Amino acid sequence: MISKERIKQLRALQKKKSRDLKQEFIIEGAKMIEEAIKYAPDNLLQIFGTEPISIALPKHTAFTQIDDRALAQVSALKQPQEQVAVCSYLTPRQAPSDFYLALDTIQDPGNLGTILRLAAWFGVEKVIASRETVDCYNPKVVQASMGAIFNVEVEYLDLQEALAATDLPIYGALIEGENIYQKNISRKGILVMGNEGSGISKSLLPLITDPVTIPQFGKGESLNVAMATAILLSEFSRPRPL
Repeated sequence: MISKERIKQLRALQKKKSRDLKQEFIIEGAKMIEEAIKYAPDNLLQIFGTEPISIALPKHTAFTQIDDRALAQVSALKQPQEQVAVCSYLTPRQAPSDFYLALDTIQDPGNLGTILRLAAWFGVEKVIASRETVDCYNPKVVQASMGAIFNVEVEYLDLQEALAATDLPIYGALIEGENIYQKNISRKGILVMGNEGSGISKSLLPLITDPVTIPQFGKGESLNVAMATAILLSEFSRPRPL
């Protein structure tokens, strides 16, 4: 069984202040736990569930059986899955790369989670984000990432300083940019995606060396930032003739 105090501790991890204090975050569901076992087994600390996971757990990972009522109390989902697990914060890999995704003040957790999922799919190993961007360990971000949180490193920093210090080309997603389907691009540089409502910050605009845009062929006001990221990453990943 699980104590009331432990339930309180787990619920507290839904708040950033508590996550940062404990250096822990929550994942939910068998699929997410399987991803943790596959890609970050050392970070999987404890599992609570109404049913055990069907695959072998790391030796240090404990499983505690709980009932549906306790599960509902510790879950951040409206419809809880059968397991909730605690993971420690992921260790930065610090691996150098020729291509980064930079996020400027992304606010919606679902967008960030989807962008991490896209980054993992297109082989982007590291995302750099402004300190105003939503926390990558937010339960909604983690869930939307579908396990990509374990495959893509996220570093929060002063984005203006980071872009000013790089020698890589800086591509910025801008309405007035060059047509992405016609521009000569390569998988070397930093792709900057801006805020859902206001786009890339004015302070970053002078640092953009290569503004790019997705041309509109039909009707509609704009693309969701996650949709735009998918299209642009697809273009940067597509083989191009020399």
